Amino acid sequence: MVENVLGEMLKEPVSIMGCGRTDAQVHASQFFFHLDIKDAWDYDLLFRVNKMLPDDIAIFEIIPMEENQHARFDATQRRYDYFIHTYKDPHLNHVSSWYPEKNLDLSAMKRAVSLLTQYNDFRAFCKSPDTYLHTICKVSSATLFTDTKGERIRFQISADRFLGRMVRLIVGKLLQLGKRELSLDEFESYLVSKITPKVLDVAYPQGLFLSKVTYPYLDIPMRTTFSAIGHPEDQWLIL
Repeated sequence: MVENVLGEMLKEPVSIMGCGRTDAQVHASQFFFHLDIKDAWDYDLLFRVNKMLPDDIAIFEIIPMEENQHARFDATQRRYDYFIHTYKDPHLNHVSSWYPEKNLDLSAMKRAVSLLTQYNDFRAFCKSPDTYLHTICKVSSATLFTDTKGERIRFQISADRFLGRMVRLIVGKLLQLGKRELSLDEFESYLVSKITPKVLDVAYPQGLFLSKVTYPYLDIPMRTTFSAIGHPEDQWLIL
């Protein structure tokens, strides 16, 4: 879609390189791509492209880059947010995952989240680990947030590589822990043994956002100061 629109605007074939890939129904609140363009333009390309793109895609900035800079391979940190709501809400269903669970053990989920920065091999949370060169990953931060009623939950994780489905696998296990179907020791055993669980409960895709991508030469704040509908950053409580 983006390639087609840009190609039509620039009157030349366009091939873009994105900073990563997402599964169907997964979101990105910040995403970068690069492309090589032969000739400069003398009109408001940003405005025209956004007019032609569908409502669920927006381009915020067009930034001139050096020839050897790469949207995917140069990224040094990626942040993801995963949102859960425990009550049915039609306004949230496309940006948050509905899990009708009452009395989740948020304390146990918090303790499990705190373990993530203590390990650097997440093979157990990779659905097809042998398809990758390695499963080493440096998690720089991992936090669990909730609203005042404990009905909205937000899991945030930052790492030095794209995590993709790994976030949804971790959230699946966190929910098992919250429902008391899994112990904290069992959760940590996956990190220690590096053995993928026999049963992988992948969390729903619509709650996952790639929320920030950082480069050595580019660190742009998120366009929005809130994530998911009606939840400014300062309304989340850190567990």
